[in-house]
Amino acid sequence: MLERRKIFWHKFMSRARNKYSLYFFSILFILSLFAEIISNDKPIIMSLDEQIYFPIMVKYTDKELGGYFDTEADYKDEFITKRIKSADNWAIFPLNPHSYHSINLSNSTPNPASPSNYNYLGTDDRGRDVLARLIYGFRLSVLFAFALTAIGILIGIFFGAIQGYFAGRTDLYLQRFIEIWSSMPELYILIIFSSLFEPSVFLLIVLLSLFGWMSLSDYVRAEFLKGRNLEYVIAARTLGLTNTQIILKHILPNSMVSVITFLPFRISGAILILTSLDFLGLGVPPDTPSLGELLSQGKENIEAWWLSISTFFVLVGTLLLLIFIGEGIRESLDTRSS
Repeated sequence: MLERRKIFWHKFMSRARNKYSLYFFSILFILSLFAEIISNDKPIIMSLDEQIYFPIMVKYTDKELGGYFDTEADYKDEFITKRIKSADNWAIFPLNPHSYHSINLSNSTPNPASPSNYNYLGTDDRGRDVLARLIYGFRLSVLFAFALTAIGILIGIFFGAIQGYFAGRTDLYLQRFIEIWSSMPELYILIIFSSLFEPSVFLLIVLLSLFGWMSLSDYVRAEFLKGRNLEYVIAARTLGLTNTQIILKHILPNSMVSVITFLPFRISGAILILTSLDFLGLGVPPDTPSLGELLSQGKENIEAWWLSISTFFVLVGTLLLLIFIGEGIRESLDTRSS
């Protein structure tokens, strides 16, 4: 098994397209996990009156920083800005001094405003920084896709393994159930639940997980149907191993090729699903940073080209990287390739 992994990894990394796609996507994702440090309207660290503050990690009230209010401090407020710029005080701000929800109130042009030295990719129709919303939206999309893919894989493997291993009536009944369940109008169910409950990422994951596992279960079922009567499985039964031991230790590891091969494509599909739902207004809450919401704003504000173009490049670039990684995995697992 270890030797097979080494061969797979060597074949995968031997192609520049696979290697650089994996590196580039990994770097972008890891950087997005630190979005609060890269793009935020709060200082990373600051010193006021010889006292150190960490606004990104701790919420400070305006009164704690020398103001008069008990609400959270606004670090773009003129009073705090003057205090930071005064003698012996200092602050280190992120590279992009905007968060996904901060609004540019000092903009002289109407929103959405074009790119400038203050907002590198412009603002949206509410004056929020587009670059910040892209960074946070990319992170949300990828984490959402990872969660949805992981849940779909677990459910798909579970049902596919039961169908393929036990076969007979178990396979027949579950297959009829899957056929009935797959005929349910998924979009209508999403619309109904969106009207009944407050939109949230958790609700979306739950609803989409109810339907996202069926395509994978077919591949797992086929692998188990093929492997259940092989000699090493029969020998394991003869030695007295339980069904659970046979499934987990013998058949499943040899049936993971289809799961691993489709993994990047399922992640890219989940990103597209979230983007499409947000574009239609059926996804995450309105204030949540989302690629689909930015595309919807670009459609409604055709003249604001920076909304559509920047989101297009982020979305298409992410999907291309995932497709290249998926193609590389498929080629590396193909025993017929050299």
